[in-house]
Amino acid sequence: MGILLWIAMGLLAGILAKWIMPGADPGGLIVTTLIGIAGAIVGGMIGTAFGFGSVTGFDVRSLVIATGGAVLLLYAYRVVSPRMWATSRGA
Repeated sequence: MGILLWIAMGLLAGILAKWIMPGADPGGLIVTTLIGIAGAIVGGMIGTAFGFGSVTGFDVRSLVIATGGAVLLLYAYRVVSPRMWATSRGA
């Protein structure tokens, strides 16, 4: 998959992940795209490990896998973020 398709897939996956998990998350369009691209990588690794397939092209299955990975990353961010703020403030 070319770099432009990775960016487009990342943008769509990031938007869907933020739609599925609304809340106070970082960033605008660029951060949403980066979360989606990272989600596609994470989702592809997990999907391959469990036999669901990987992100190989621009299709519905790949979009679902990428969105699942992005949702997982947003969840991990929300779990880790409050702890990082509490330790940096000395609380």
